[in-house]
This record gives sequence, C-alpha cells and structure tokens, in this order.
Amino acid sequence: MRGVLGNLRFLILVILLSACGLATTRPKEDMSYAASAFWAAKAAKANVLAPGFFRKAEYYYLKAKSSYKRKYFNKAKQYAILSRKFSEKAEFVAVRKASLDDQ
Repeated sequence: MRGVLGNLRFLILVILLSACGLATTRPKEDMSYAASAFWAAKAAKANVLAPGFFRKAEYYYLKAKSSYKRKYFNKAKQYAILSRKFSEKAEFVAVRKASLDDQ
C-alpha cells in the first residue's frame, strides 16, 4: 500500500509540473510585431535620427529573442512589447525629423 501511495504522489507531481509548462503560450504574435516595428524603425533611419529610442528598442528586441530561445515566454512577451513601443517611438521621431529637414 505504501509503494502505491508513493507512486501516486510521484505521478501527481509529474502531472502538475508538466501542466505548468503547457499553460504558457508562445508569444509569436508579439515577437512578430516587435520584429516588424524594429525593422521599420531601422528603415526610417532611426538609428541616426533617434538613436536613444532606437538603442532601447534594439536592446529589448535582442532580450526578447534571447528569452524566447530559452523558453522564458512571459519575459519574451514583456520584452517584445517594450521593443515594439520604443521602435514605434523611434520611427515616429525619425520620420518627423526627416520631414522637417526636407522643408
């Protein structure tokens, strides 16, 4: 009887631990949005016209990719959202500066 209870406890523990890994979903959409925003900022020459925002966007983009590879999906999602935010700011500032320089 004691061996059966020990095996049952072990089985329940394994099921609970494996369920935790299944509860987190991969942030594919957030990673895709972050990558698109980052490359759009780069295309707008934000690395020259808005270097502060662009550096932050690049930093968080690389952190998101690293976290995603290590399967830290919650962190990857947070970093992807931050990267997207800073990429969009960098692109906006770059486009605004470029349009003001043309006038």
